[in-house]
Amino acid sequence: QVQLVESGGGLVQAGGSLRLSCAASGRTFARYALGWFRQAPGKEREFVAGINWSGGRTSYADSVKGRFTISRDNAKNTVYLQMNSLKPEDTSVYYCAVGLTGGLFSGSNGVDDWGKGTLVTVSS
Repeated sequence: QVQLVESGGGLVQAGGSLRLSCAASGRTFARYALGWFRQAPGKEREFVAGINWSGGRTSYADSVKGRFTISRDNAKNTVYLQMNSLKPEDTSVYYCAVGLTGGLFSGSNGVDDWGKGTLVTVSS
């Protein structure tokens, strides 16, 4: 069973940047797609970004395209989410996810396991 531990969340002003990290253990990390989701209070969890096993393909929610960048370092078993030009509506708990396969996913039906989340708060 894989373990995913997110870090890097915190409080930032609108227009600022944060980089989230997710360290994975317990599985051959490089074989699987990874992604980030978020859930704001009172809302459903939503897809943010995904990356395939090699890092050669990525996908993003329309709301974050051009502002967020997902990347991975298979040697470090870590996936990152660089978040720039943050907006108050980006405030959420951000969850790291590992896919069922190495192929790209863009919804929770492609997820095999979740991290516990890290809180990002963007003040106006």
